[in-house]
Amino acid sequence: MALRVERVAEQMKKEIAQILRDELKDPRLEAGLVTVTGVELSSDLRYAKVYVSIYGDENQKKEVMEGLARATGYVRREIGQRLKLRYTPEIAFKFDTSIEHGDLINRLLMRVKAEEQGHDGN
Repeated sequence: MALRVERVAEQMKKEIAQILRDELKDPRLEAGLVTVTGVELSSDLRYAKVYVSIYGDENQKKEVMEGLARATGYVRREIGQRLKLRYTPEIAFKFDTSIEHGDLINRLLMRVKAEEQGHDGN
């Protein structure tokens, strides 16, 4: 059963990314601004948390999340047509901070390395 949940989640991730990229006309969801990073499905396939990473400042992130909230019904309907499941999962978009967190750690490591190189040269 768990394998099926993972398979459906992966397929949903691909389909939702394609819908966001190619079909939605909301200017808040500009191409390149939103990346679907993962889908977490309940074991009964009735609920899906769709994690998205958003590139931009806090205001842009807020606007994108509002755009995603408005598009939820359309996205769910499309998923229902494409995946042929008994029940189409309820979709909730969630902001994924893991990419930002990784970027912050990377910048901190680069700063430490630069400082170490600066001290070695003295």
